[in-house]
Amino acid sequence: MAHNDKKSPETEAILIALDQLSQTIDVMTSVVGRLRNHIQQKETAASDRTKDLQIEIQADRILH
Repeated sequence: MAHNDKKSPETEAILIALDQLSQTIDVMTSVVGRLRNHIQQKETAASDRTKDLQIEIQADRILH
């Protein structure tokens, strides 16, 4: 039984460390998701601006 008492604090420390790792992974996953959304929004906005410029250029052209 003395062996089990010695392992219990070690096991508890491991479980606490695993819980902290899990929380860290959750936060990192959230950050990565927000960054991905931000990049996608910037890409979409840039694409929309490019399309608008192309339409303006075509509208300014004079056909003969």
